[in-house]
Amino acid sequence: MYPGGRPGRLARVLNRIAAAQHSSGFLAPSTWVTLEVVGRRSGRTVAFPLVMTIHDGRRYLVSMLGRRANWVANVRAAGGAATLRCGRREPVRLVEIDVAQRAPILREYLAKAPGARPHFPIDRHSSLAQFAAIASEYPIFLITPVGP
Repeated sequence: MYPGGRPGRLARVLNRIAAAQHSSGFLAPSTWVTLEVVGRRSGRTVAFPLVMTIHDGRRYLVSMLGRRANWVANVRAAGGAATLRCGRREPVRLVEIDVAQRAPILREYLAKAPGARPHFPIDRHSSLAQFAAIASEYPIFLITPVGP
């Protein structure tokens, strides 16, 4: 469904459906969110269904498709400004974390996001050293609240 790391036609349709479900919070776990960010080319708000990972009490978004994922490029272009939706809207700032900090978060992500597993070259039970070896390929963003 993701030839060349990009969603094909079926994946795009399913992503739209998932984004609506994640946004509503209806029949969805609290870690299923929709990321809304301004498109770097179109200037329009674009929505992406994602699985949020919680590690050591902090919330993160992981790119299962790696560093060339469209949402990653849009977040970087927007300076991290985005909105998360899961029943309500939450303005956030996404801060990309250093590669050296990614391994335990990637392992936690694969434990919680079974749909992401086919996109990773290692198993969810792999060692932290194995996760560290691939960490540079998978951007991770710390979610920080914005506003009062």
